[in-house]
Amino acid sequence: MTKTLIAFYSRRGENYVNGSIRNLAQGNTEVVAAKIKALLPDADVFQIDTTYEYSASYMTCIEEAKQELHDGARPEVKNPLASIEQYDTIIFGYPNWWGTMPMVCYTFLEQYDFSGKRIIPFCTNEGSGLGSSVRFIKKLCPTAIVADGVAIHGAEANSADREAQEIADMTK
Repeated sequence: MTKTLIAFYSRRGENYVNGSIRNLAQGNTEVVAAKIKALLPDADVFQIDTTYEYSASYMTCIEEAKQELHDGARPEVKNPLASIEQYDTIIFGYPNWWGTMPMVCYTFLEQYDFSGKRIIPFCTNEGSGLGSSVRFIKKLCPTAIVADGVAIHGAEANSADREAQEIADMTK
């Protein structure tokens, strides 16, 4: 029997949505992760978070993220999982920040041995698609089987049922 983990990073609060800043009670990636969980009730869920908080201001947050990317930062994961050994498949969600995933996602991927595991990436974005994120996942997890990934327009996260189903179907 295979075991699936839905691991994701998501930003609540101020976000860029269809050309304007909006306050989101639930981040776009979190919305999609919940849709996937509803389709895969036996999957475990882990929300990746940092030990510190980014600025509540979206504009300041994106500058913080840009600096982290420039510095090659590896923010500490808050309450990391003890192990991922029991999982065969990891559905891995994140927003597109500066053409890739948030740097805490790099930290997460570097913390565990993904040898032989299947990673199914999904990325919420406002027009940048997956960017270079899948290439970096393959580089960070060279012994994993990494799917091409699914890009989801963040403003359409609430209606991304077809994309959630596509991701859930990849676990079979």
